[in-house]
Amino acid sequence: MTLPAQRHGTGTDPGPGPGPGPGGELAEPGFWQLPPEHRLAAFARLRALGAPVFVPEGAGRGHWALVRHSQVQEASRLPKVFASAPGVTTPEPARWVRALFGDSMVNLDGPDHAQLRKIVQRAFTPRLLAAAEEDVHAVAARIVDDVLEERPDEFVSAVASRLPLEVICNMMGIPERYRAEIADRVNHASEHIGVERGLAARLRMPGRGLRALARMQRMVAGIGRERRKNPTDDLISALVRANVDGQALGARQLGAFFSLLMVAGVETTRNAITHGLTLLTDHPAQRDLLLSDFEAYGDGAVDEMIRHSTPIIQFRRTVVAEHTMDGHLFRPGDKVVLYYASANRDEGVFTDPDAFDITRSPNPHLGFGGGGPHFCLGAHLARVEMRALFRELLTRPVGLRAVGLPDLAGSNFDNRVRSLRFAFERP
Repeated sequence: MTLPAQRHGTGTDPGPGPGPGPGGELAEPGFWQLPPEHRLAAFARLRALGAPVFVPEGAGRGHWALVRHSQVQEASRLPKVFASAPGVTTPEPARWVRALFGDSMVNLDGPDHAQLRKIVQRAFTPRLLAAAEEDVHAVAARIVDDVLEERPDEFVSAVASRLPLEVICNMMGIPERYRAEIADRVNHASEHIGVERGLAARLRMPGRGLRALARMQRMVAGIGRERRKNPTDDLISALVRANVDGQALGARQLGAFFSLLMVAGVETTRNAITHGLTLLTDHPAQRDLLLSDFEAYGDGAVDEMIRHSTPIIQFRRTVVAEHTMDGHLFRPGDKVVLYYASANRDEGVFTDPDAFDITRSPNPHLGFGGGGPHFCLGAHLARVEMRALFRELLTRPVGLRAVGLPDLAGSNFDNRVRSLRFAFERP
């Protein structure tokens, strides 16, 4: 691979072309197809350099890679320096897409973000959250009942995807008749994010993904109109009727939030669950320890699964004010990428970071973000879902284990698992 020269301290355009040096591999599609251990080794080399490293992306463009735990956390907590707008993903959403679909909360800053988040938080009442948590346990039990009866052999579709999808649809109040279509739209909208594709797929898939989002948003907008007239005890009703400083969610805002909740809430949790089964299969001593006292070790196991797998690999930020970090001066207009996958293996924070250790304490992983105003709203729900599901999976009389390696998507955005075979240890 050809690697670019490292630049420090200027914050200016580092040049148009790649040269020898660290960091350039992060911009190469082939890097994200490598086995995970190779990518983690590359991140370890970058962390050892100390200062942020420039990653060229062609034609004079590029980003500064934040790979240390302290760097990712600092950038996350300084939104007035490291802004989420115009977008946290690569490529950034086009203006016409934002105008058509509305701005997702993850791409907003300042008062706009604070107001929208306040409306959403107001809708998450204690009563709604208590009902959702109770529902999680019922859904997890039902899914495992179905698995034991039907004996499927593919884990993502049979288990990992079902739990977060059903829980979120129940919480939102999505009618049953829409759910199969929503599951299909979520897959279409998210299956190629950050994945290198051939020319034909690149020309075809963006439109397919946007159509999927458009259909989901039209669907939820229609439900929202109905709930304004006839509210029920669900999240959509609460969102369209929540009043914060005279404002509630409009149709586009509701659609954008629903898309974020479905793609982020379903995808990240399903991937963490799937990686979790693989980790417990590959580390039988840790599995035995968890089974010996699930109450004592369950929370630690969930957090270690999230740290070890890091469902979201990276988010992008745009620098809007001068700032110095680890000897490097950032200037307005610079692009930075927060590599959570690297931060969660920082040997300066985590002892033996590549080990899977459910007793790890403290475990200040950044699997839900690095803090600040964009810390994941669904962090608590995701933890509850994972704990409930693994309790059901592991404490039933029939043991489950992963078979073979997970089929990874090779994405530079999320640690997506396409499929994972699994089997029963006992008949």
